[in-house]
Amino acid sequence: MIKFIVSLFFPLCLFSQKKHETPEWAREAIWYQIFPERFRNGDASNDPTIETLKNSWPHETQNAWSVSPWNSDWYKLQPWENNSKGFYYHSQLRRYGGDLQGVIDKLDYLQNLGINAIYLNPVFESPSLHKYDATMYHHIENNFGPDPESDEKIWEKEDPSNPKTWRWTSADKLFLKLISECHKRNIKIIIDGVFNHCGMTFWAFEDVKKSGKNSKYADWFTIKNYDDPATSKNEFEYDGWFGVKELPELKEVNENLSEPIRKHIQQIVKRWMDPNNDGNPEDGIDGWRLDVAEMVPINFWKEFRKWTREINPNSYLVGEVWWEDWKNNKMFNPSPWLQGDVFDAVMHYRLTAPMLNYFNDIKNKISANQFSEAVEKIYSQFPINVMQAQLNVLESHDTDRLPSIVVNPDRWFDHDASVAQKIDYNVRKPNAEEIKKQKLIVFFQMICIGAPTLYYGTETGMWGGDDPDERKPMLWDDIVYESEIAHPHNLKREKDSVFVNKDLYDFYSNIISIRKKYKSLSLGSFSFKVVDNEKDFIVIERKFNDEILLIAINNSLIVQNFTIPTNEYQKKSEWVDVVTSQVFVPKNQSFNMNIQPKSWIIFQLRN
Repeated sequence: MIKFIVSLFFPLCLFSQKKHETPEWAREAIWYQIFPERFRNGDASNDPTIETLKNSWPHETQNAWSVSPWNSDWYKLQPWENNSKGFYYHSQLRRYGGDLQGVIDKLDYLQNLGINAIYLNPVFESPSLHKYDATMYHHIENNFGPDPESDEKIWEKEDPSNPKTWRWTSADKLFLKLISECHKRNIKIIIDGVFNHCGMTFWAFEDVKKSGKNSKYADWFTIKNYDDPATSKNEFEYDGWFGVKELPELKEVNENLSEPIRKHIQQIVKRWMDPNNDGNPEDGIDGWRLDVAEMVPINFWKEFRKWTREINPNSYLVGEVWWEDWKNNKMFNPSPWLQGDVFDAVMHYRLTAPMLNYFNDIKNKISANQFSEAVEKIYSQFPINVMQAQLNVLESHDTDRLPSIVVNPDRWFDHDASVAQKIDYNVRKPNAEEIKKQKLIVFFQMICIGAPTLYYGTETGMWGGDDPDERKPMLWDDIVYESEIAHPHNLKREKDSVFVNKDLYDFYSNIISIRKKYKSLSLGSFSFKVVDNEKDFIVIERKFNDEILLIAINNSLIVQNFTIPTNEYQKKSEWVDVVTSQVFVPKNQSFNMNIQPKSWIIFQLRN
């Protein structure tokens, strides 16, 4: 049956009346998330060495090691990788040499794709590949910069607790150049702020391990037991994030982080948001993505917002507010973090789940009506300007990639998401029909409310399960890649060729250009005009000022004939297909047409 649904009015009664000053640019952002170590090796001279693995998991001395070939079969063990320890041991030791020069070199590529905002996973100094275990916040990872050895000498002359002693390393300066090059192209840039925990090598934590109770930084961490030097045993115990010892948690006091930690982080904010301290934030980052934000006291984030807004009133804060109860598939209601004095946005996984349930699932597929109701419920919770700034993610460094999600349907999102978690998880690349489904999911991401976000390589056809498989080296068309045939459990699989999917790239480029061309897609109202369960068909209206779009989506597996009503609009109106420029003139206040399976058409009203 066909169901007509009135436009959403985004009732403010469900939301705090506190003014929410979301930066205007965030509402029109097309985000691209970059995992720096795996994006592009722009400078082979700064590649990690075997010595740089020290203090990283698994905390064992490696006698043979080398930077992994960028083009290698992902699961294949390299000659220096011990087969008896297996892929998942070695995957955490692998380094591929991605760096900041590689990002700079590919900014034109991103601009040509249509990207106008970049989110960088952690870039601060750290021994790990992922950098969520910072050694310090005031320096960029030296192997991301041009002169790692000289950078270390600069560190040695500093007092990390005293900003007056801080200097700019070669990696720091290259990062400032990256910011400048982004801004020249009108690209915003934010970075990961990991302020719930640090790394075991964090300078203050190292001092606590060395000096015990006498350390000036003893109240920065929750120490359960200090080491007794009179014994051979190491009795040192402390709280780590989810019990992970690699990630010591920063201490909370009176529903906030302890005062000395706050003061230090405030200095970090100033350093990266206004590097030359001249009051003009143009040379600094445009905001922060804040890791595991729900685990940090909200009072701290309110302070954090004041600091960032004082430096740059147009800065953007997005929090990772995600799983309230992962085991039972329950996500947080983000309301406490979106009340106007905390974050501008969250990583919007709440919208991702119903999208996958509708467009991707087979056995567990929800109906068109259930999908529209789920989307409306999410959109009705906040004012439209807040919803427009949300970071709409389909995949990230913490999930399996979208193509692999499509290949492995009928799961709770982010559950059983890799062959490490579920042995029959399918590691192959998607086929043509699955890519068509992927395109339809991305299409909805691009035409719905919220800022669409691409995870690096999604536009090239990269696939892979959850960590570490979603962190493969980026596909570039100037590199010839080995086919994938290896399997981490030595199971038989068909050979998958690895190359840039030009057709998929063109799709992403085209749909991004449409998103940017029509303001109604980023700034307009949103309403479901037709919801047809039987034909699995929906029509959506996006409207901004005089611009009106009707978007028809056929989610079924067959060609469907549809009637699209136009009775709400002027009788003499015409509708133009924005891709083909074909004109449709309504008869009896509607027009009729066929739409291909797993396909879509966007019509613009032309008076």
